[in-house]
Amino acid sequence: MGNLMADFDVIVVGSGMSGGWVAKEMCERGLKVAVIERGRNTDPAEDYKDHVDPWDTPNMDRKTPKDLERQPIQSTVYAYNQNTKHYFVDDIDNPYTVPEGQNYTWRRGYHKGGKSIMWARQSYRLSEIDFEANKKEGISIDWPVRYKDLAPWYDYVERFAGISGSMEGLDILPDGVFQPPMELTCAENVFKEKVEAAFPGRKVIPGRAAHLTEPTQEQLELGRGKCMNRALCERGCVFGAYFSSISATLPAAERTGNLTMITDMAVQKLDYDHETKRITGVKAVNTKTMEGKTFTAKVVFLNAGTIPSTMILLNSANEHFPNGLANSSGQLGKNLMDHVSCASGGGIMPGMMDKYHKGRRPNGFYIPRFRNNTEEGEGFVRGYGYQGRIYRYAGWGRDEAGIGKPYKDANRIPGPWAFSIIAFAEILPDERNQIRLHATKKDKWGFPVPILDAKMRKNEINAIKQATRDTIAMMDAAGIVGPSYDDPENPPIGSPGNGIHEMGTARMGHSAADSVLNKYNQSWDIPNLFISDGSFMTSAGCQNPSLTYMAFSARAADHAAKLLKEGRI
Repeated sequence: MGNLMADFDVIVVGSGMSGGWVAKEMCERGLKVAVIERGRNTDPAEDYKDHVDPWDTPNMDRKTPKDLERQPIQSTVYAYNQNTKHYFVDDIDNPYTVPEGQNYTWRRGYHKGGKSIMWARQSYRLSEIDFEANKKEGISIDWPVRYKDLAPWYDYVERFAGISGSMEGLDILPDGVFQPPMELTCAENVFKEKVEAAFPGRKVIPGRAAHLTEPTQEQLELGRGKCMNRALCERGCVFGAYFSSISATLPAAERTGNLTMITDMAVQKLDYDHETKRITGVKAVNTKTMEGKTFTAKVVFLNAGTIPSTMILLNSANEHFPNGLANSSGQLGKNLMDHVSCASGGGIMPGMMDKYHKGRRPNGFYIPRFRNNTEEGEGFVRGYGYQGRIYRYAGWGRDEAGIGKPYKDANRIPGPWAFSIIAFAEILPDERNQIRLHATKKDKWGFPVPILDAKMRKNEINAIKQATRDTIAMMDAAGIVGPSYDDPENPPIGSPGNGIHEMGTARMGHSAADSVLNKYNQSWDIPNLFISDGSFMTSAGCQNPSLTYMAFSARAADHAAKLLKEGRI
């Protein structure tokens, strides 16, 4: 039974993509919920910079020496600029380590809303093929769920979040509940025709993006509006046109009157009572005053992000769980996965100089996985999907000095159709890829620093090489002029973490012997503990994972709420 004298019914650690969903679902079921966020409050009126004009952007939007000094890792991400850098952590104050000779690129933001403000908004379902792959190939362990278990929850979260996309009827990429798609540009349609003609098993479709193209009444009532095609999304959107916990799930939770939002509190560890086998407290430290405080609840959800959630559990080790709380399986911290972003290419799509695109659509085309599906992959299992776009840019290719009317006029002339593409490949679960806590190093708040120990291994390297060859073949088939691409025999491998899709370190499975969580994201060892950020993933697929985190989070919250009502936790 839960502690009837608890401060709250539910504590959710983390306010981002998955934490917002848990808060919404629990609050709407009448439960008293506290969301504990280690970062500061986010105020769209102050923090969102999507209405800042270029001439008012500091330093002409270029990175400064101070940026590179304080944020050497964060500043390498595509979404980092002078209007977004306040969303990313200070790397000096938030260190991590890697084993000698390795690298890991950890991009993150600590604030209300988390990375749901800065994410790229690509939203794809996993398929039955993805859920069956581990079992069929004898890799890692079997997922305890199948697509049919998640399909209604995918429907549910898509309807509320608002996903634009097209119905394609593909087994590898299930259709969903879509608002009208963001149409391909004329040049992308030409690319689609040429690629699909040359490679009959491949499809080029509009990207599926969490942008409102035809808002529902429910979305309008939350203060959200239609996407304006400005492509300033990483700055935050005052229209609420793309899905974030700030624009959607947290406001839905707040309107119930059941939400308590607690910011600037970093969770250090969880208190555990071995007699009841329950979490009895959440210990946190005020990041500004260093004051400690313990919060209590009947149920605790960890949604801090894969690496922070794992750190909390490792740091909560005790005599009953010496290798980390809820870790009787020994799997906590292992199987760290991501996606490989690789096989990039660029060039010019010739022709169509009398045409232009509407606005700056914050989306592009998508090529669903075809390797080890409609086409075999040599030397590797699983596969990769491609994201790309073909746009015209005003002033494209002009870098000469100038001033006044002639310079302005020259830069008003659109350039040619610029083509870009990149693949996202699956990383297999592997116990050697893991998170540990450093024995002596601590951060400024006294928390142990994580060791991120992960490598690209043979399967990933072979997939990257094939993806690079496929990039070149599709560019050739489409007639891309002046192409640039990686060397297919020696492509850049990149470091784990570059996909910004950390997952897998508290996987779900069929038994407590080899997994941390059951099929409802509930700890096998501690019934009132749930984890529904990326930690639970048993394999990665090659699709962007945020939509899957949303579906599992809503499903886990529903299950936990039922257990609470029945008095079972």
